[in-house]
Amino acid sequence: MRLAIAILNWNGESLLREFLPSVVQYSNPSDIYVIDNGSDDNSVQVISDQFPSVKIIRHKDNYGFTRGYNLGLQVVDADIICLLNNDVMVSPEWTKPILKAFSTDPELAVLQPKILDYKDKNSFEYAGAAGGYIDRFGFPYCRGRLFETLEPHEGRYSNDADIHWASGACLFIRKSVFDEVNGFEDSFFAHMEEVDLCWRLRNLGYKIKYCGESAVYHRGASTLSNASPRKTYLNFRNSLYMLVRNLPSKHLFGILFLRLVMDGLAALKFFFEAELTHAWAVLRAHFSFYGNLKSLLEQRRSLPEPQLNYYHKTSIVWSYFVLGKRTFDRL
Repeated sequence: MRLAIAILNWNGESLLREFLPSVVQYSNPSDIYVIDNGSDDNSVQVISDQFPSVKIIRHKDNYGFTRGYNLGLQVVDADIICLLNNDVMVSPEWTKPILKAFSTDPELAVLQPKILDYKDKNSFEYAGAAGGYIDRFGFPYCRGRLFETLEPHEGRYSNDADIHWASGACLFIRKSVFDEVNGFEDSFFAHMEEVDLCWRLRNLGYKIKYCGESAVYHRGASTLSNASPRKTYLNFRNSLYMLVRNLPSKHLFGILFLRLVMDGLAALKFFFEAELTHAWAVLRAHFSFYGNLKSLLEQRRSLPEPQLNYYHKTSIVWSYFVLGKRTFDRL
């Protein structure tokens, strides 16, 4: 089973110097690619000079996470592709349990390892932790991470599990499956695209799983910080896009209406906390959603029939903020 590791990079010269050595050291046998998204720093030169075994795929522009990978992976020939952020340190033999899982289960489409915090290796990391889920309203959360609460590792969630989505920070996928569904939805650009992809695959009957035997360490927020209004805009907009594309028909308009109301409350919260750029980002996300609703509904008709049992818990917002349940095992 041939494995290729594809690292998307945009102006990540310092990150490549810091994190690529572990990938090269611990990922044999595999082909390693860096897909460069039109960087204008010395990223490409660093790879050529310091990591000659790494293959470079160059884009002329920054196509974002979605199109950057969609175009780059067209020239990658492998059975399994690992999409890996450029700020991830891997551990010895991290790929062995992953490849074993794929070889023993032909219905397995996507697999995520344990994602721990590079800055605090005894804690789960925000982007993925021990596998992702969504609630009835489409809010994502993880085993090991609910909203901003990160759980300590301490041996938690070391068992394999079925999950709803795998983190784009480190996501293994069969190349044939990625090609079958035409990869990520280009219009997302970045954020929530992996949740949309995994949801579509679940609707086709594929398995999405978490592997507790493999661990990587993610620094996080290296391209867009959590304080970025751009990130707020993409998360709110793409969440609405994803719901239209994947919600079961009987729930579509009811859930959308409630989410729009919840988003409005979030914008008000930003406003009263004097985070005006973030409040405006939520409003911009809604304007974009309304402007693209017709095309989203057209996309929906070409996608696999949504499954009714799409969510793990009814409301993570209610559980977390009202009932005070701060860890996954208390949900």
